[in-house]
Amino acid sequence: MTAREPQRPDLARELLARAVESAVHRAQRVRNHLDAVQLGKARHTDHANGRVLRRILAEHDWPGHRLVGPDAARAAWSIALHSDDDLAFQRAAITLLGRAVEAGDALVQHWAHLHDRVLVASGRDQEYGTQLFLRTDGVELCPLRAPESVDARRVTVGLAPIAVAVETVRRRYTPQRSAGEAPTVVLAGAA
Repeated sequence: MTAREPQRPDLARELLARAVESAVHRAQRVRNHLDAVQLGKARHTDHANGRVLRRILAEHDWPGHRLVGPDAARAAWSIALHSDDDLAFQRAAITLLGRAVEAGDALVQHWAHLHDRVLVASGRDQEYGTQLFLRTDGVELCPLRAPESVDARRVTVGLAPIAVAVETVRRRYTPQRSAGEAPTVVLAGAA
C-alpha cells in the first residue's frame, strides 16, 4: 500500500463524504439522539451509500488504496459494513474486498470485520469477534465460533486480543443515558 495520490480522487471524495455523513448518524443513534424521522433518514443514507458503492464496485472492483487512497478505502469498507439492508451485497463485497487484500490493496482487518458482520447477520457464529451488541447494561459479544481459539484467529488478521478489543469498545460506548431513556441495542464493531 502506497502513499501516492489515488487514481480516482473524485471517487475518494465521494466515499469520504458519504461515510462521514453516515458516521454522524450512527454516533447519534448510539447515544439515542435520533427521533423516528432522523432514524429513517439515517437508514436512507446507508441505503443510498450502498447503491453508490455498488456502482463503484461494478465499475472498478473494490475501491482500494491505489484507486481511492487509504482513507477512502476505509470509507468504502464502512459503507459496505453498514449496508445491513442488503446481505447479498455485503457477501459480494467480501469477495471483492478479499481479492483486494490478496493484491495488497486493502486491509485484512476490514475483511475480517465485514466477514463477521455477514456471519452474524446470517444467524451464524462470527469468526474473529469483531461484532458486539451495545446494550444499556454494557457490551455483549455476538455469538462466537470456538471462543477458546479466537485470539489465535485474530492474530492471523492483525487484530488485538479479544479482551483488549471488548474493553476498548466498553470504554468508547459507556452508556450516557438520562433516567427514563429507552434502552439501546446496536450492533457495533470491535477492532
